[in-house]
Amino acid sequence: MAGERLLAGIEAGGTKFVLAVGTSPTRIVARHTIPTRSPEFTLAEAAEWFEAHGRIDALGIGSFGPLELDSSSSGWGKIATTPKPGWSNCDIAGYFGARLGVPVGFDTDVNAAALAEYTFGSGAAASSLAYITVGTGIGGGLVIDGKAVHGAAHPEMGHIFPRRRALNTDFGGICPVHGDCLEGLACGPAIKARWGASLSELPEDHEAHGVIADYLAQLCHTLFAVSAIELIAMGGGVLKAPGLLDRVRQAAAQLDGGYLPGGSRHRITAPGLGDDAGVIGALLLADCA
Repeated sequence: MAGERLLAGIEAGGTKFVLAVGTSPTRIVARHTIPTRSPEFTLAEAAEWFEAHGRIDALGIGSFGPLELDSSSSGWGKIATTPKPGWSNCDIAGYFGARLGVPVGFDTDVNAAALAEYTFGSGAAASSLAYITVGTGIGGGLVIDGKAVHGAAHPEMGHIFPRRRALNTDFGGICPVHGDCLEGLACGPAIKARWGASLSELPEDHEAHGVIADYLAQLCHTLFAVSAIELIAMGGGVLKAPGLLDRVRQAAAQLDGGYLPGGSRHRITAPGLGDDAGVIGALLLADCA
């Protein structure tokens, strides 16, 4: 790798940090996974791993949030108020920028994954894409014409309020802020709290499959209706449940009823990059830093 630019990437999740170095976003030469503990232990362990690979030229971080992404703010690069114990106001970008002495690209983990899918994955032929992950939480990133969408902050797609069926109102949800928002009803821990097992562990004829598909289809229909995007790539641990993606497609089509003018251009698919979308997205942020 002598003479080649070396990029570093972090997919920073609430459960684990995925670390990678590469000579381009898709040419990963080494990777490593560490558990997410306190900021002091986790950031130091990650930095030591990068330092062992020699001179890093740029770092990209796709992180769990909420995040401060306004580059004009003194709080840029920090994780804002989060339910993850000890991580509120953590200056994650500042820490690595100072310790490694490199420019840092910084965005949400789902925006990073969305950029990777748009550039190298399922959205390579599309002009617009959303990446949705359904796992410990629910989050989404939106890319239109090659740029991740930001506004006053960043999208929080997991915190919309889905319509609840009359026979499906007995569970209050687990979101500590909203209760029965989408994340509170349909993320992995919510499924386990309501039915005592993961979706993949429940029988195929269990009601949970239809209920969760309906909630996720509402998010997909909302995205198509509000933004007219072409493609939604859905990943995360919950989406590994057999048949769930097909159920979401069918439920979204029923919700639409053939109304939206985008028609067949609106597609719901698995991520083309699989589980690598997040870390490739982090390296892409480094490449643009």
